[in-house]
Amino acid sequence: MCAQGVIKIFLPGWLISWRGRATWAARAMIVGTGTATAGSVGRLAGMIVAFSVAPAVVNNDSQEMADAVAEAVRVVRESGLPNETNAMFTLLEGEWDEVFGTIKKATDAVRAVSPRTSLVVKADIREGVTNQLTDKVDAVNRRLAKED
Repeated sequence: MCAQGVIKIFLPGWLISWRGRATWAARAMIVGTGTATAGSVGRLAGMIVAFSVAPAVVNNDSQEMADAVAEAVRVVRESGLPNETNAMFTLLEGEWDEVFGTIKKATDAVRAVSPRTSLVVKADIREGVTNQLTDKVDAVNRRLAKED
């Protein structure tokens, strides 16, 4: 922890800073390029991200979130990045800037219909690795097939 209650985390090519106490996750801010690990200079980190964005306040009689979530999914699909949507999360694969840019646009789509928005993000960052949306599942299925 740094001065003034700021936690700083260094990832290859990025510095992420969190401010606050109980709500630090909701206040994550990318504050610019930080230190890079050896060998990572000039290369972007490929990643697969599971994220969920939904209105925390619903302004319709049915209290249904589907309309707002559909707008977020539309943004993801229009991004052109490999993606999948299931009952709990949307999975998105690509480079850091394009993935988080898409997540921001999807969040903005939900914020357009709700004054309060919930965002959950989990990322697997692996330099130089692609096709993880299918390759990870295929690896598990191959292992299961060996057991049969």
